[in-house]
Amino acid sequence: MYFQFQYMQLSSFIALKTDLPAAGIANTIRLINEDCTIPFISRYRKELTGNMDEVQIGDIVKFKQLFEALEKRKSTILKTLREQEVLTDELKSKIEATGDLTSLEDLYLPFKRNRKTKAEKARNNGLEPLAKIVISQKAGFLNSIAARYINDQVTDTKSALEGSRHIISEWINERQSIRNKLRWHLNKFARIQTKVIKTKAEDEKALKFQNYFQWEEELSSCPSHRLLAILRAEREGFIRVKIEIEHERVLKEIKQKVIHSQNECADQIELAIEDAYKRLLFPSLSNEVLHETTEKADDKSIQVFAKNLRQLLLGAPLGEKRILAIDPGYRSGCKLVCLNAQGGLEYNENIYPHAPQNDRKGAMRKISSLVDAYKIQAIAIGNGTASRETEALIRKMHFNKDIEVFVVNEAGASIYSASKIARDEFPDYDVTVRGAVSIGRRLADPLAELVKIDPKSIGVGQYQHDVDQNKLKQSLEAVVESCVNTIGVNLNTASVSLLKHVSGIGEKTAHHIVEYRKENGPFSSRQDIRKVTGLGPKAFEQSAGFLRIKNPENPLDDSAVHPESYPIVEQMAKDENKTVSELIGNKTVLVKIDLRKYCSEDTGLPTLKDIIKELEKPGVDPREKARIFTFDQNINTIEDLREGQLLPGIINNITNFGCFVDLGIKENGLIHISNLSDTFVKDVNEIVSLHQQIIVKVLEVDRERKRIQLSLHKNQ
Repeated sequence: MYFQFQYMQLSSFIALKTDLPAAGIANTIRLINEDCTIPFISRYRKELTGNMDEVQIGDIVKFKQLFEALEKRKSTILKTLREQEVLTDELKSKIEATGDLTSLEDLYLPFKRNRKTKAEKARNNGLEPLAKIVISQKAGFLNSIAARYINDQVTDTKSALEGSRHIISEWINERQSIRNKLRWHLNKFARIQTKVIKTKAEDEKALKFQNYFQWEEELSSCPSHRLLAILRAEREGFIRVKIEIEHERVLKEIKQKVIHSQNECADQIELAIEDAYKRLLFPSLSNEVLHETTEKADDKSIQVFAKNLRQLLLGAPLGEKRILAIDPGYRSGCKLVCLNAQGGLEYNENIYPHAPQNDRKGAMRKISSLVDAYKIQAIAIGNGTASRETEALIRKMHFNKDIEVFVVNEAGASIYSASKIARDEFPDYDVTVRGAVSIGRRLADPLAELVKIDPKSIGVGQYQHDVDQNKLKQSLEAVVESCVNTIGVNLNTASVSLLKHVSGIGEKTAHHIVEYRKENGPFSSRQDIRKVTGLGPKAFEQSAGFLRIKNPENPLDDSAVHPESYPIVEQMAKDENKTVSELIGNKTVLVKIDLRKYCSEDTGLPTLKDIIKELEKPGVDPREKARIFTFDQNINTIEDLREGQLLPGIINNITNFGCFVDLGIKENGLIHISNLSDTFVKDVNEIVSLHQQIIVKVLEVDRERKRIQLSLHKNQ
């Protein structure tokens, strides 16, 4: 009964926070408790959720965790109060009814006793009765009253009254109404102020923060990226940060709230209020509001990173092509690798077309011979050092057939090449080979390759190292999981790094799948994975719909139709006098099927519509195909840039304040949010997307600081 009550409380809590339908929330909670994943629930349990998407289900998970943390804290507090023998029915009711941690901690605050506080010391000296007399505001001749409390620890009336004020200060600090009043002022009127530490003003590392050497603005309107930059500057020891409000105004309001007499007690209470405000209330609550504002900034920064990561992971794949990948370099040469259509390494070698060797002819002969020998269909060039020179070399070459040439963002490739994953994949090759392989594989399938790299190393974030790392990790893992399951995974070619993100599988089972595949050969059907060690019925249920078998015996195994729905498809085919193979792709027949005939208690129209959609184009990759892009061949360094130039570029990072553009040179250009459109832009993602090919106008070039200001050319 108790658990049922808590379950109802949880559902009500989430409903208040999300505005989602109660039935959908309740069913989703039940599915989560049954160890169902977000991708599985959103894709295959639409009838139960009311067709909720991954974001809505993710919100339910988030608020479920918040509720559970709140309930756990309530339980701890109630236990402590019982042990202290101070828990009244009224206090218990207030605690149980509290819907947030801040209010809960305010309720608990009066019962948190710290023996080291001034108030506790005064209590130990027997001054609490005097404090009660003063706070009553009914007594006169306080010196005479205070004299009664002189003892070995309290030497005179002055000390007695001072001790009583410390106790009163604590009471004022603990009053929820006063704390909420100050919170209101801080949330509405607080200003953040910064000041440079004089001894650090000339520090070279401090120059990037010079905008904040003397800065002030309203805390509530401080953009997330600016707040995180300010806090980083403080953390690195270049500036001091403080929060300010109109102290006198707040003090006046508190005094009006507490003082209701004009006798000697009022004078003592006024001093106690000022002490409480300066020593307890303001330091604590200004830190609280700054912490809360920082959390919001963290959340916004994480959202930006998550959006960028999703776009990056779902970037356009070239597909299964034979690729020559080049990791360019000068002195050390360019590393060449030849990959088969499945991304397997077939050959590697170094060429030295650039300074100091300048063996251009030898490099071109080698590339030409490899293209012919390995039947290369595309060339991938990393966008790092010597990229432009290498691209120019390749484009001057004439091949016996059309060869597509791509410049690939290699951010994080060095991280992968030195990782355990890379060492396990290529134990007999060094980091240069592994890095080149990664570049080629990124062109073939960005998702399959980028899942091997810590998202923070991919270079598409905003202050990702400054935000709450646990929150960031959870958010990015959710994005990776969503992307992997949106696309689906080839069960017979997928790496452990890819498989572990499939709904219901995890890293341990992913290893078991790959080991089984090595020992027994490729899987012929989805049902075969039931033979894998550690993959039980629940894991099969959660994962099967996201796994693909190419050229299977049952054509549904290469689709997003879940095995639990195979009987429905078979019945549809039978009713139409077709085989399942004949039904797949037959749009003429599919559009005529009356889905209501196939509705049941477990399967409704949302699922049936998904099935029909999938049968029309089974296993189709929703991603766009990779497109060739060429930078301006006359722009090789920042020195070549001039104001007013129109140039092609690729967006390689998006932040709250604008987007960064790759112009084919070492330095990225910035399109500030104000230069994205002639009208107000609230969200950069409304105008541009990651990896979008655009035309930009050069507004300003600061060669000394290596900064390029751009605007989005209007005729896109």
